[in-house]
Amino acid sequence: MSLITRPRASLAVNRGRRGAKDQRPAWEEPPSRLGSSAKAVVITVLVIVMTLPFVTVLSTSLASQKEITAAGGFVLFPTEPTFQAYTTILSGGIVTRAVLVSLAITVTGTVLSLLTTITLAYALSKRGVPGSKPVLLLVLFTLLFAPGMIPMYVLVKELGLLDSYWALILPGLVNAFNLVVMRAFFMNIPEELYQAARIDGAGDWRILTRIVMPLSKGVIAVVGLFYAVTYWNAFFNAMLYLNDTGKWPIQLVLRTYVVQSKQLNADQLGITHMPPQQSISMAVVMLALLPILALYPFLQKYFTKGVLTGAIKG
Repeated sequence: MSLITRPRASLAVNRGRRGAKDQRPAWEEPPSRLGSSAKAVVITVLVIVMTLPFVTVLSTSLASQKEITAAGGFVLFPTEPTFQAYTTILSGGIVTRAVLVSLAITVTGTVLSLLTTITLAYALSKRGVPGSKPVLLLVLFTLLFAPGMIPMYVLVKELGLLDSYWALILPGLVNAFNLVVMRAFFMNIPEELYQAARIDGAGDWRILTRIVMPLSKGVIAVVGLFYAVTYWNAFFNAMLYLNDTGKWPIQLVLRTYVVQSKQLNADQLGITHMPPQQSISMAVVMLALLPILALYPFLQKYFTKGVLTGAIKG
């Protein structure tokens, strides 16, 4: 009797498995050849649409006046590329000074912001720290209710930071979103590691530098990139707080002489012979894009690990 029932039972199980397999959702099925081809076409079109403006700006910055005039302003494929526009704007003058100012602000601001965010996130991630909850609520309050432009200007003025580079760094020293992400990541580090370190006699600073930070390279890299992009792209604070044009960062120069179409003259660039104005403008755009764009390939692998782990697990 058992010899008969066992094959029937196994047959029923196999039928159930085939039935469950046949009832899978459509998105779990392998894509058809038509679907794969459609996806490839859509991705190719998107890549072309997104890279074409970048290629056009780069090509125009390398084009001569004759090619720009013949093309009506923008050149897609220059036949005689030249780096005259880049050598001109980097030989001195307002653009070179603005690039150096932006680099200094970005490096200094990113280092100070990371140092402040890491230490504050570590303190807020520990249980039993006096005053941690009110501080966390204050941080979340700033995340929901940002200060207005006039109160910020009055505060910067009262602190004596007008026409100072610190006016571009201190108001955005700690970003509430970055702090919350880093705190959530620190809270998911196993408590056993902290206990073992304290048994060995390690203090909070040693635990932070020897255990927490090496385990948090992904989220630190992502948050650092967020800060660097913010400092590099900031122009509104510079427009509000800096009156001296010699202190302008590259983004404010880009806005003034490219977006608003003001002409850069030879005295401002520190030269005697001017390349085509369109090539100069596009070269300034490329200088504003390249530094941050060059960092993304090196930090891309940390994005999913850093942001998702810090945001979802917390």
